[in-house]
Amino acid sequence: MKEVYKPLFEPFTFRNGVQLKNRIVMAPMTTFSANPDDTASDAEIDYYAARSNGPGMVITACAYVQENGKGFEGQFAADRDTMIQSLRRVASSIKEKGAKAIIQLYHGGRLAVPHLIPDGETVSASSVAPLLDRGFYSIDQTPCSLSDEEVIQLIKDFGEATRRAIEAGFDGVELHGASGYIIQQFFSPHSNTRTDRWGGNIEKPLAFPLAVIEEVKRVMAEHAKQPFILGYRLSPEEPETPGITMAETFILLDALADAEPDYIHMALNDFWSKPRRGVESNRSRVELIQEHVGNRVPIIGVGSIHTPDQAIEALEKTRIPFVALGRELIMEPQWVEKVEQGKEKEIKTTINPSNQALLTIPDPLWELILDVPGWFPIEKETIQK
Repeated sequence: MKEVYKPLFEPFTFRNGVQLKNRIVMAPMTTFSANPDDTASDAEIDYYAARSNGPGMVITACAYVQENGKGFEGQFAADRDTMIQSLRRVASSIKEKGAKAIIQLYHGGRLAVPHLIPDGETVSASSVAPLLDRGFYSIDQTPCSLSDEEVIQLIKDFGEATRRAIEAGFDGVELHGASGYIIQQFFSPHSNTRTDRWGGNIEKPLAFPLAVIEEVKRVMAEHAKQPFILGYRLSPEEPETPGITMAETFILLDALADAEPDYIHMALNDFWSKPRRGVESNRSRVELIQEHVGNRVPIIGVGSIHTPDQAIEALEKTRIPFVALGRELIMEPQWVEKVEQGKEKEIKTTINPSNQALLTIPDPLWELILDVPGWFPIEKETIQK
């Protein structure tokens, strides 16, 4: 490989002793491709296997921890023990290729899809409807506010899903506290208007995410026979008003660092995006976050990184230890290998509509890639429909 890219391939050891072979992470991306019973499909297994030879760590698509938290068609589940065998297939497909396997756990909350959940009733921290469309669905109904007992049960269910991940052979879990889902909903001033122990001033909205971390760590200590990775993903800002700004995120970051997850993973569309509110700065969010807590907990940055030059610039300018690739690893499953072998000029940064089989992309995801304008760069001149 070129000398300039060597920092991408330096190993990294977490505080728990788990070592990653390099600094490249596969970001979690929904595939919409599970079986009708919400077990992982053969196509998903092949999809992960095709992308797990190079990255040091692969984070799966989010798996729901309660049946009423399902937020996508074709989403695999982690909410009951009968799913352990399905989860084991996913973990094995990743680990057999050399990457650490991390499953992302989540609950959609008010962004769960009504026709996919029991009785069509969404739930959240409070009965506040979402204002903006997020992702692939338009959800405008007002959720039911969770009772105190239901909040405690949800916390326990994150723990139970973690136990299943351990039994399935995963190397860790990532708590999805980003993208407007339920962990973020409890922290957000837009979606949490509670006045009990789960809401109120800035400290109380922290109670739920910290309680989930505490429960997951308790389960890890009880069930994991070897060091197990715990990550947390967050969105630095929300578009809603009121909503999370960088000022609230700094408070959350301090609390998370004290809780000692193994890493914090940003959720960004653009790695170099700058703050909108809550801080006056011309620097990127990633740079500010690294400066704030990077000496206390490892940071994973992400967002429209496609070339190895962009990846090395991200690491060296911000001094974060990891860079995650999302869409790029869909377009180029052998991205890491090609950089390592000095074949970076062969890396694909567009989708050829004739290459579904070559790219090992399941049908539902493939159809969306071709149908959603602007999501992926498509080689339009070769499209044949």
